[in-house]
Amino acid sequence: MVPEVPETPIGIDDLLERVRRTLDRVSPRDAYDLARSGGLLVDIRYAELRERDGLIPGALVVERNELEWRLDPLGSHRAPEAVDHDLRVVVICNEGYASSLAAASLRQLGLRYATDLVGGFQAWRAAGLPVTEGRA
Repeated sequence: MVPEVPETPIGIDDLLERVRRTLDRVSPRDAYDLARSGGLLVDIRYAELRERDGLIPGALVVERNELEWRLDPLGSHRAPEAVDHDLRVVVICNEGYASSLAAASLRQLGLRYATDLVGGFQAWRAAGLPVTEGRA
């Protein structure tokens, strides 16, 4: 289903609020537990942030502009981890804004359990969860 263009334009803050109402967003600890039980963490931060701040061990690194192509289970350019539409995916950006929009886009592709991390990578790190040196 292609999203409809609203008759009246809305601002990004309103769009973000609407999108987040459709997501079951997760805390850093919940994301960690989900990854340990077979879910997929997807880091969409750009290279400079990953190099500066580090990486989440085991997270799939996919730059935002490639996300839909790499996570679409039906796509010809999919990552090996994109096994089916029931995959539990947690999208992670730097602070939890772009990841909400990205997760909503994945949902439009049929990834029904796609969501994002509240507070992004910065919240993950602040929670004391594992981080490694930044090179993907």
